[in-house]
Parts: sequence; structure tokens; C-alpha cells
Amino acid sequence: MTVAPPPGQIRALVLNTLQQLGARIFSEFHVEETVLLQDGRCLARSYRTDDFFAMWLIEVGLVQFYNGEGDMLLVINLLDDATPSKMAA
Repeated sequence: MTVAPPPGQIRALVLNTLQQLGARIFSEFHVEETVLLQDGRCLARSYRTDDFFAMWLIEVGLVQFYNGEGDMLLVINLLDDATPSKMAA
């Protein structure tokens, strides 16, 4: 069983992080959210702006951030107490 933070808390984290990465978000309505369901379980949520994309992989506790070209910019491990770190090139 996976213990996951509430979706609203993750959405706030994603919005804040996207803004730090340079996304121009004027309200939460500027981010399109999609939910991936399989066999009645929520597996992932994705968040999209014009120039950025983020995906919360719920069962593994990761939030991944990408630019418009699909390059991974950042991974936040929600199951780890460490601060978010940038991916190595």
C-alpha cells in the first residue's frame, strides 16, 4: 500500500515549482491536470502548461518536471526527506 500526500498538496508543490522553473502561471487554471486511472486505481497525475510538463507517479512517490522539448529538469522524491535535486546530465 502506498501512502501518498493529498492531491491538493502536490498540485500546490507543482505550481510553485513550475513557477520557479520559469512557467508563467497567473492562476491554477493555467495548468491542465490529467489523471491516469487503471483498474480503478489512480496511478499518476500530470500537469501541463504551455512550456512545461510535470508528472506525479503516485505509487513510486516521484514528481518529474520537463521543459517543452521533453528534457527532464527536476525530480522530487516525495518519499525521501532530502531536498529536491536536479538530474545529472
